[in-house]
Amino acid sequence: MQQPNQRGGYRQASGPSPLAIRTKKHQLDTNTYTRIAMLQVWRKEWWYALIPLAIGLLPALIWPSWWWIGLAVLLVVLFVLLRSAQITGVTQMEQSKPLFERMNYEIDQRQILLRLNEKQGMNVTWDNIGAVRRDPEAFLLWLRTPEAPAELAGWRRWVARTFDVPVFLHIPTRIFNSPNDLKLFESLLRRKNLLPAVPAATGTASAA
Repeated sequence: MQQPNQRGGYRQASGPSPLAIRTKKHQLDTNTYTRIAMLQVWRKEWWYALIPLAIGLLPALIWPSWWWIGLAVLLVVLFVLLRSAQITGVTQMEQSKPLFERMNYEIDQRQILLRLNEKQGMNVTWDNIGAVRRDPEAFLLWLRTPEAPAELAGWRRWVARTFDVPVFLHIPTRIFNSPNDLKLFESLLRRKNLLPAVPAATGTASAA
């Protein structure tokens, strides 16, 4: 299964454009990451829990027994616990530490630079952003799922892609230095087709 550290770590970063939008320092809290990632995963994957349920109940069609129902429930609980542990485990991994460092963002047309200090940072180009969600107090920029390792094939490749750990950039609106910077960032997301365009004003004044 792909882990966040496989998507890149901190390194010597290329400089942003002089016109880049620069934010204040921000640190993603591990509890915030877990809550958002859990909601994202189970919103999409809840129905996978029906697979172990069906496997556990299948023998009951031939040998009716409450034991099979109990086994089916146990399999569902185990599946939910294992998948949830995979997500919460990200916050404990040394390789995932860059996700939870205190950093600021420098954003331009080419990339988003996660700046740890003057010499270290991580570049995320726009083609690595798969989707954006605008919440009332933050932007969530979901990174695309990386390709599974070439040595994986068949069902192992399917598992690696299907049960990937979600990784996202969490950019609160409060870390922008001015309302104008916030508007520029939203406009940039729309130009990248990551947010829906603002509908044009319609209608004309009625004749007197």
